[in-house]
Amino acid sequence: MKPAIKATFRLLAALAVLPLAITHQILGRIVGPDGSLETHTQLLAWLPGTLGSYLRVAFCRTALEYCSASATIGFGTLLSKVGARIEANVYIGPRCMLGLVTLQQDVLLGPAVQIPSGPQTHGTARLDIPIRQQPGTQVRVTVGRDSWIGAGAIVLADVGDQTIVGAGSIVTKPTASRVVVVGNPAAPLYDRPSATNLTPGPVANLK
Repeated sequence: MKPAIKATFRLLAALAVLPLAITHQILGRIVGPDGSLETHTQLLAWLPGTLGSYLRVAFCRTALEYCSASATIGFGTLLSKVGARIEANVYIGPRCMLGLVTLQQDVLLGPAVQIPSGPQTHGTARLDIPIRQQPGTQVRVTVGRDSWIGAGAIVLADVGDQTIVGAGSIVTKPTASRVVVVGNPAAPLYDRPSATNLTPGPVANLK
């Protein structure tokens, strides 16, 4: 698509979501900014195709700490923290769930990736109080530039630059940069760009 056409679509999308930007501000005063964000992204999540992505990005540009106009936000994606940052050329696949995240430029998220606000969003220290009533600790999870998170992965810690996380993997500790990690918990498989230790099975599951 030519840049001029993209710019036109982005402008039209920004105009279309103006009413939602206003209701987000109003609802945010009642239930809090994060609660309002969840409500509005749930509403926008089910709009299909390219049009849906343009509208989701346009709204996120008004609601998040930062969202680049060049991002793509797929069908069914939900966001829950207004402090999230989505940088240039980020692709978020369908049905992702994102909390307090920073997705640096050129990051790719496959379908159904979950990145909550760290591993301790609920407190669990006490047995005399239900978990739902125990305050947790929210931390920002950063996915480094030009990284690819495979379908269904759960990311609870920072991912280094130019790193690949295999499909279905669970990242529980920060990863190095320029590595491929797979498994539960995710562990290094080999360094990039060297593939001397390549194992065909796990790599086949990265899509």
